[in-house]
Amino acid sequence: MAWISLVLAGICEMFGVAMISKLHQDRNWQAVVLLVLGFGASFLFLAIAMETLPMGTAYAIWTGIGASGGAILGMVLYGESKDWKRVVFIVMVLGAAIGLKLVS
Repeated sequence: MAWISLVLAGICEMFGVAMISKLHQDRNWQAVVLLVLGFGASFLFLAIAMETLPMGTAYAIWTGIGASGGAILGMVLYGESKDWKRVVFIVMVLGAAIGLKLVS
């Protein structure tokens, strides 16, 4: 259950980051509400995961999912560069998160 909560926390983090970009585009209250809900849910799920998982592992995986997911969303939704070097480093971040799960 802790790992599911941690993955949900990472997904909510990605959503919150996407809402930051939306807020810069639209400047409306809906984007602000969605941003707060996304990050609020992210912290809630992270806290639930940390009841079982070590803090260092949980935080590293949470930030890895959020950072790589945010970069992927930027490439898919906002036309950011899809250069192969960028993709390699995103894969490295995800690989490190998977490695932490395997040794935890």
